[in-house]
Amino acid sequence: MSDTILSLSKVDKFYGAIGHGVHAVKDLSMDIARGEIVALLGSSGCGKTSTLRMIAGFEEVSRGAISLAGRAIHQLPPVKRNVAMAFEGYSLYPPLNVRENIAFALKSARLPQAEVDRRVGEVAELLEITGILERMPNSISGGQQQRASLGRALIRNADLHLLDEPMGQLEPQLRAVLRGRIKHFIKERGLTAILVTHDQTEANALADRIAVMEGGVLQQFAAPDVIKEQPSNLFTGTFVGEPPMNVFEAKLSKGDGRIRLKLSAGVALDFEDSAFSDAVRVAIAGRDKIVIGIRPYSVRRAQKGVAAKVAVSQWLGDQTHIAADFAGGLIVLVEHDRARLKPGDPISVDIDPSSLHIFDASNGKAIAHGRELA
Repeated sequence: MSDTILSLSKVDKFYGAIGHGVHAVKDLSMDIARGEIVALLGSSGCGKTSTLRMIAGFEEVSRGAISLAGRAIHQLPPVKRNVAMAFEGYSLYPPLNVRENIAFALKSARLPQAEVDRRVGEVAELLEITGILERMPNSISGGQQQRASLGRALIRNADLHLLDEPMGQLEPQLRAVLRGRIKHFIKERGLTAILVTHDQTEANALADRIAVMEGGVLQQFAAPDVIKEQPSNLFTGTFVGEPPMNVFEAKLSKGDGRIRLKLSAGVALDFEDSAFSDAVRVAIAGRDKIVIGIRPYSVRRAQKGVAAKVAVSQWLGDQTHIAADFAGGLIVLVEHDRARLKPGDPISVDIDPSSLHIFDASNGKAIAHGRELA
């Protein structure tokens, strides 16, 4: 990337002896551009927080290197890295009130008091904590403490801002409002930020790119729409997306100008060869088995289709989620209108081959997305 500000090169993190302890982060390489917002997304224990803490300097790098703004920082103490961090556990200074906590770094930099007051007021208004600036940390709620910690990080002039689950304690309505404000604040000032989250909505709303992690391994690092529409492997395809991607193993056969995918319980999908591009046909040639995935929004009910039976139909206020018995499991489809269905109702589902994601059955790597090779 042309304007790289942060670079991680073959970074490993072991808790315990190298090669014998818990291998929390494995051979992680990543470049982040100046002014970019990146989300580390994954389930608990995937390595995202360990990665953030290694960048900040609160965890040692077992192997590999980290550079920031042209300096190798992986052996520097946190105070010399010029990194601002908002901790998931808040970590406010108990003897200081909220105003003093937020202003701490600015006062340490010996900025004029008028400038300190202006910037504290600006960030307090952004985070809706103006009314608690004179209160002590032990007298405010967890959500208010989290916003104070976030304000203390955002107010700093730093090469990098690290945000660890920055809005995990906030109620949904406030979280939705602050996501937009915080992104605007970061972008308007040209800051570079990395946030750790397990919330897909938060990652999609805030990040320019998302790094999906699992088992300490970087699974995919791309823009949110690329991860959704072109997942690099089966894990990313099923982890990202709500409701999750429908996945079925399929035995593959070809002949008479048709491609037939045999699923479980006698269900088969039959397509003309021309439904797939030449490149995709070549990529799946010779394979006996593949895994197919299809997003719930891409499954349609149709007059003619493959038989299924409704298991659950839920109206969520703006869309209907239907789960139906299909191919020995469940297939989920989403409709924007209210579907008045009840358990046991027969339906027919139509699956367009252009919406199929095809994965290798042995290693889960993506083969194709619709008519395009992965």
